[in-house]
Amino acid sequence: MNLPSNFVSLHPYFKARPGKREAFKAGFSAFREKAAAEEKNLFYDFTVNGDEIFCREGYAGAEALLAHLENVGALLAEAFKIADLTRLEVHGPATELDKLRGPLGHLKPQWFVKDEG
Repeated sequence: MNLPSNFVSLHPYFKARPGKREAFKAGFSAFREKAAAEEKNLFYDFTVNGDEIFCREGYAGAEALLAHLENVGALLAEAFKIADLTRLEVHGPATELDKLRGPLGHLKPQWFVKDEG
């Protein structure tokens, strides 16, 4: 796969609250529909391991990632009523990550800088 030089990916891990896994999964289609309409969304999907849910998502640049978060904001607010964000990783080139540090800092992500070597 050829990815743009400004490719960034977001790796949120959620833990469904007891008895809420199926309710969380029921929201997957709404998230997918929103992401599918985003021009610079490169991929977006979910994987599940018991009550742990991982969202695989990639974007053509920091601005596209931020636009996505705004686009799914209402859905995320509902999701946080039945699941907790247990880990968040952001991967990409340093120049793109620098654009995200302020807007995402309150979520305390782990930052993974692309090795340019």
